[in-house]
Amino acid sequence: MNRKKIYAGLVGLLLLSAGVAIGAISNGDKDFDISKNLEIFFNIFRRTNAMYVDEPDPERMLQKAADAMLSDLDPYTEYMSEKEMEEFEVITTGKYGGTGSLIRKDANSDYIRIAEVYEGSPAQKAGLISGDLIISIDGEDMKGADTEKVSNAMRGEPGSSYKVVIQSLRDGQQRTVTIKRERISMSSVPYYGIVSEGVGYIRLEGFSEGCSKDFKNALTKLQKQNIQSLIIDLRNNGGGLLQEAIDILDLFVPKGTEVVSTKGRNSEENRVYKTRNEPIAPNLPLAVLVNSASASSSEIVTGALQDLDRAVIIGHRTFGKGLVQSTRGVGYGSYIKITTAKYYIPSGRCIQALDYTHRNEDGSVGHIPDSLITEYTTRNGRKVYDGGGIAPDIKTEGRPFPSKFTYSVVARGYVDDFAIEYFKKHPEPVPVNFSLSDEEYNLFGAYIADKKLDFETASEQALKELLKATKKERYYDQISSELTKIEDVLKVNRERDLELYKDEVKRYIEEAIVTCYHYAAGRVENSLKDDNEVKEAVKLLQNKPEYDRILQEQDTERKL
Repeated sequence: MNRKKIYAGLVGLLLLSAGVAIGAISNGDKDFDISKNLEIFFNIFRRTNAMYVDEPDPERMLQKAADAMLSDLDPYTEYMSEKEMEEFEVITTGKYGGTGSLIRKDANSDYIRIAEVYEGSPAQKAGLISGDLIISIDGEDMKGADTEKVSNAMRGEPGSSYKVVIQSLRDGQQRTVTIKRERISMSSVPYYGIVSEGVGYIRLEGFSEGCSKDFKNALTKLQKQNIQSLIIDLRNNGGGLLQEAIDILDLFVPKGTEVVSTKGRNSEENRVYKTRNEPIAPNLPLAVLVNSASASSSEIVTGALQDLDRAVIIGHRTFGKGLVQSTRGVGYGSYIKITTAKYYIPSGRCIQALDYTHRNEDGSVGHIPDSLITEYTTRNGRKVYDGGGIAPDIKTEGRPFPSKFTYSVVARGYVDDFAIEYFKKHPEPVPVNFSLSDEEYNLFGAYIADKKLDFETASEQALKELLKATKKERYYDQISSELTKIEDVLKVNRERDLELYKDEVKRYIEEAIVTCYHYAAGRVENSLKDDNEVKEAVKLLQNKPEYDRILQEQDTERKL
């Protein structure tokens, strides 16, 4: 956005404020306050831009002003620049013009590396594999370029082509490849299959445009394999488009069933959404897996199936995002994404967390006093509660969040780098259920022996606070030796942490290695081999009397 556009926009605001001021004669003090504050805002901007000792950046000033103006509302109402809007559209549609690959900075060179290739993508068709280095694009050397620059060069209009020089992971040789960009559609269903006798499984990772068709296609294929029940995995699914959620519910509940409604300040936001088609699996027993990162449309699907007694919910209480956003243009390709209503599921409860500012470390809803919680009932009379998110019918331990040690080796790319080295040395594909041997895990330990691992555990952070307190209260001299011993124990110890967090580190390595050979579908399938929540769902679905009992039981405990 250039300087002229900034001024034009602000002049427009001032003219608007003048118009409001005229209307204030008949509309009262509220409109006068709006016009007054708009004029003050414009004058602050104009005088600062003209008189400040250094030349300010008007676009940055406007961005900060907009962000500050909206910060006191809710976490989801925000201003989006033209560039941010483009990324938002990719997220909601799941489509873009490009080559179908993920890239990342390589720790061992000055070039960007291919991290993952999508199955069936132009990148795969051109022979690119995980681990290839991107040397140049259309003749421009990419040495020292960041991922944003490389990504922008690889994206473009579908049908257009570009030449990329890559350094092959396999033989280290450079070669030139011509890649024709396509309309890339990132499927929200990376994997579906049979996980046990008669039990189908579908992983849904988002609610982008068209995901319900992918889901229906997966369900239809599983039905042809005579599944007797189905697991729907919505863990870590942050939501997306409302209509896609309704279209998925279409598959399981009778036509014309109310599944969600919205209520807002303006009457046009008050809507009721019902299923539109006859279901293709009206009686198929369902188990839905959720966790604290299941949000928005995930919670609509989960909550509707729970309120209609159509599925047993397994896992952890969901995130609690029940606010509806609409986007409106504000000029020059920029938009405001603004909360206009709240979601309500069939029992009448709202899934929005009552307090969205204070959450647990994992992002889940914090403690809510009983006095603020209202009881509702499902279609069969089971007790359910509001207050934030959807509480599961069966609460499980699930996978803990990774330790800071594990997070560090993954975030720094050491796991991916090791997987790529493994891929290079083992050209024959590993099985999808691949498990890393102890000997191979020890090789990983040797691989990171000299790598940088800077992180601070929660225990170290707590010790720092304790040290401050003891010095302030003058106890430090008396207990300093004991505190030093504790500090020595807590310091990063690679060998200790590699053994202590062995199971979770191995799991990340196994999934990264399998991805190199079997793409995203292989990664998901590999992750299921030691997934306790999937095993819990299988156990329940293969015990029909227990499944029916849970859906009929009316005297249930509070699950918040």
